[in-house]
Amino acid sequence: MDRMLKNEEFATIINTIGAGVGSEFDINDSRYGKIIIMTDADTDGAHIQTLLLTFFYHYMRPLISAGMIYVAVPPLYRVFKDDKEIYAWRDNDLEDAKAKIGRGYEISRFKGLGEMDASQLWETTMNPKNRLLVRIRIDDPLLVESRVAILMGKDASLRRKWVEENVDFNEKDNFEDIK
Repeated sequence: MDRMLKNEEFATIINTIGAGVGSEFDINDSRYGKIIIMTDADTDGAHIQTLLLTFFYHYMRPLISAGMIYVAVPPLYRVFKDDKEIYAWRDNDLEDAKAKIGRGYEISRFKGLGEMDASQLWETTMNPKNRLLVRIRIDDPLLVESRVAILMGKDASLRRKWVEENVDFNEKDNFEDIK
């Protein structure tokens, strides 16, 4: 806990939420009703999400229990031609987008949020009318404990094996459309 509190980023999160941390956390003091984690749609972004979700799980779990923690899902692609553009969140969506735009399209692959201009980021990932959010929830506390131990444990081979066997980022059914 002491080491975490010395970390500037975690200290900023704790102070911004305003509800304390650990045994002193009081959800009623939270300044926000919805906390959205927004990271790049790559391995580094997934690692940051895991760290943040583990932090919330261990030190601010009532936020998860109350359904207040979300992960924003940025698009992977922009398919465009002339004044038409379609964003694709998953590889599976890309083929549909190409077909809708028609011949002569171009494709932009977003490797990170920084590759989008401000209007694209707003339109795809921040605008409540269009964004795609995943609500984080705990359905089975024992299963969550087991997964946190694997994903945040010292044995990287266990973590890699679990991700390879259990995560399919192209499966659109894994996402809940929450505005």
